[in-house]
Amino acid sequence: MKYTVITGASSGIGYETALAFAARGKNLILVARRLDKLEELKSAIQNIDATVNVIVHTSDLSDTTQAYTLYNTLKEYQIETWINNAGLGEGSFVAEQNLEKVETMLRVNIESLTILSTLYVRDYADVEGTQLINVASALGYAIAVGSVAYSATKFYVSAFTEGLAKELEIKGAKLKAKVLAPAITETEFVKKSLDTEEFDYKANMSKYHTAKEMAGFMLDLYDNSEVVGIVDLNYNFNLRSPIYPIIGELQ
Repeated sequence: MKYTVITGASSGIGYETALAFAARGKNLILVARRLDKLEELKSAIQNIDATVNVIVHTSDLSDTTQAYTLYNTLKEYQIETWINNAGLGEGSFVAEQNLEKVETMLRVNIESLTILSTLYVRDYADVEGTQLINVASALGYAIAVGSVAYSATKFYVSAFTEGLAKELEIKGAKLKAKVLAPAITETEFVKKSLDTEEFDYKANMSKYHTAKEMAGFMLDLYDNSEVVGIVDLNYNFNLRSPIYPIIGELQ
């Protein structure tokens, strides 16, 4: 039995991606900190298709030791697709940012993502039909004043994943690495980034996507051979080849 792992599955893009993959009959391993939200999602999925096998697993990826524990716990399962969707933001000028919050963001967005990606590649590089999809951001390709640290973490995700995709290609690996780069999406993300209880997207944003729309883009990327799925400045979704220049192709 094959599974798709989705981190950050309790809300937003991760939640809607789980529903989208379930609609295709994909068995799921859903990961997040909030067990109650994961159980709600599991029930929603089984209402869509009772034959889909859903496993929920709590993990706090701001603790990198839990990233190792999570992966080792899941080694008994055959994982067809691993989606690193969990992420945090910080919406402040650098001099004003909450450093404790930034440190947590760095651990989730960079360290745990790198650990989980590396462990998955080690085990599945030569397994036919496997994919690693890391969720970056359109701000992983353009610096956002007022969210510089967040933007920098997503530059890392984008560059790391594009580079990994090239390494896998050079080695003739069967695993495909891809990066999804959303722009502003209607989720809990902005509220957490700004430390606010409410945020009105319609009042504050001229353009944005819903989480369900982004899950649809996730499936488009999953189905395509291109490495990058990115939302452009006009909020159009584009599938394309790697954006960063590659220097050297060491064997």
